[in-house]
Amino acid sequence: MADDKRKLTEKELKRKNDFEKISSEMQQKGYKIKNMTINIRQANFLGPLSMLPFIALTFLFYYNVNGFDLGEISLGFVVAAFLLPLTILHELIHGITWGFFAKNHFHSIDFGFIWSSFSPYCTCSEPLEKWQYLLGTAMPTLVLGGGAAVVSVMTNQLLLFILAEYMILSGGGDFLIILKSMLYRTDKQESVYCDHPYECGFVVFEK
Repeated sequence: MADDKRKLTEKELKRKNDFEKISSEMQQKGYKIKNMTINIRQANFLGPLSMLPFIALTFLFYYNVNGFDLGEISLGFVVAAFLLPLTILHELIHGITWGFFAKNHFHSIDFGFIWSSFSPYCTCSEPLEKWQYLLGTAMPTLVLGGGAAVVSVMTNQLLLFILAEYMILSGGGDFLIILKSMLYRTDKQESVYCDHPYECGFVVFEK
């Protein structure tokens, strides 16, 4: 692993130690380790930027069906009141999805907050199949972003649409992780994915 760039919390140190045990066991089984992490500051910038095309598409979808009355956007306080609960729900959906697939279920799920980058997180300490890991990564944006956007169009609910756009935007970091996985090419026959214990991204065990 790369040298730590920040002081790890007690929880992160425990996850690091647990991960090193898993890594040792996987290497004994013949697996090689591929580190697929993303710089958190770059993710906070490039992630939302990468979601702009999706935001534009959903905006056009809503506008073509319902129109868009700018006079209705006197909802700033109401929208702001939803942001923290939705951010928490975003992380909970990660945990629920990964916990469903993990052998130890929710005992393998951990939540926290990186104060240096003001980033909440959910992590799974157990290796998962690739599709399981990526589904858990994508699920919050699919449900709170894409799903809510479709419902807002069908019901002509501007507040719900604005919140859906925000949740699409906040899924940028997850999108970068999925994109990194999709662009990764390997000739190995077997692989499992595991969250990095303290950085943004994941590790591939393959053989």
